[in-house]
Order: sequence, then C-alpha cells, then structure tokens
Amino acid sequence: MDRIKITNLYNLNETIAKDLFQKYEYPFEVLPNIEKFIKDYIKTLNIEEYDINGDIAISKSATIHSTAVIAPPAIIGANTEIRPNAFIRGKVIIGENCVIGNSCEFKNSIIFNNAQIPHFNYVGDSIIGFKSHLSAGVITSNLKSDQTNITVKIGNKTLETNSRKIGALIGDRVEVGCNSVLNPGTIIGRNTNIYPLSNVRGYIPADSIYKDKNNIVPKK
Repeated sequence: MDRIKITNLYNLNETIAKDLFQKYEYPFEVLPNIEKFIKDYIKTLNIEEYDINGDIAISKSATIHSTAVIAPPAIIGANTEIRPNAFIRGKVIIGENCVIGNSCEFKNSIIFNNAQIPHFNYVGDSIIGFKSHLSAGVITSNLKSDQTNITVKIGNKTLETNSRKIGALIGDRVEVGCNSVLNPGTIIGRNTNIYPLSNVRGYIPADSIYKDKNNIVPKK
C-alpha cells in the first residue's frame, strides 16, 4: 500500500494544506478534515494579500469572473483564474496559478498549485495534484450506486476507507483525457496519462499510460 501514501503521490510544498496532509498516511484521510482546516487557516492569512469575507479568502491577484459562485468555506490562491459559471460549493482549497474553467463544479476538494481543470468538469471529494490537468468533461464520481463504503484495491490487497464519498485522488503531473469518468476511490500515480473516454477504477500506477483496464503500459 506504500504506492498510494500521500508522500508517494504529492509534493506537499505545492499546497497551503501541507500541515493537514502531514497528519495522515493516505489522501482519503484528508477529505473529512478540509472544512476545519480552511476555517482555521483563513485566520492566519494576511489581509493585504487576501480579500477575506467570513470563511472565504481570495487572493488579491486571483481573477474571478462575475458569474462564478464561491460558497464558504473556500480559499483561492494567487494568480488563479476562475472562469464564467464555475460553481465552488464549499470546503474547497484551490492553489496558486490554477485554471478553474467554465461550468465546472467543485466540493470538498483540494487543488494543488498549477493544476488546470478548465472545461465542464465535476470534482467532488477529490484531490488534484501539482500541475495535473483534467481535460474537458472529466468527472470524478464520488458515490457508489449502492452507497456503501468505498474500498481501495491494489492487487489482492484491500484497504477500507470507512467513507461513502471519495472521488479521485490524483497525483502530481497527471493528464486525464476528455470525457473520462474516474470511479469512486480511483487513485492515479504521478506522471500518468489517461486516454480520452476512459472508465477508470482502482489504482493506476505512476509513470504509466492508461489505454483501458486491460492495457496499462509503462511510459518509456
């Protein structure tokens, strides 16, 4: 299970939530604690660098379109662009230099610095790593159809998460192709590419190319 530990998926220097991540081994353990972290962290921010309104903090260098909706609690980092009709439903941290696209929806998620999620995406109960990119129409499904707790499987080993809602846990520098669906509890290792129109489930190794569930090849 070492491959899905936080330290093997993320560069923690690329998120303001570093201290939160360092409390846990696995990324799904972070998700229930995002709300409290945001509320506490906002109290430490410099009002000369952030516009703060209750439990919403937006960097003064961020660009927020007038039709975007940002619900508390949320933090938007420096030089990030929030495009028209984006819906940030709360309990969301968006890092620096990110692109959040038109008609995208986010809830209870952490987006690392330099990530791009630019077109018609749903990101719920998920973590998107440094410099990762979700192409148009990528969906992170976060609830099983039978609404039972989500498990993570690697080979013949199963890890219980004790949670009903987990989306995708995407490592650094991952590229996910257009209109792919990432099923609940999907974990994608660093530097991996997912082909467009993919239906992804379980753990996808780092430094690989996912063509379909029976055709996952190492990058050369």
